[in-house]
Amino acid sequence: MITEYKEQKFVLCVRNDECEDLEVRKIYQVLPDKSASKDGYIRVVDESGEDYLYPESYFVLVKLPRKAQELVAKAS
Repeated sequence: MITEYKEQKFVLCVRNDECEDLEVRKIYQVLPDKSASKDGYIRVVDESGEDYLYPESYFVLVKLPRKAQELVAKAS
């Protein structure tokens, strides 16, 4: 049985404007939200363990190897 692998998206936080649930220089998992992206936001699983919308300008998209994606997602 072959399991289909779906690549996940991750971002590096480069700014938080004193937002307590984001740490600068930390990698966060991004959840799909087309509506939010139209308004310049992305849905991120933050330090609270929940997903919230944040301005795209707070992050830089990073490409992680598959194994790293699995480990970061598991740690979230």
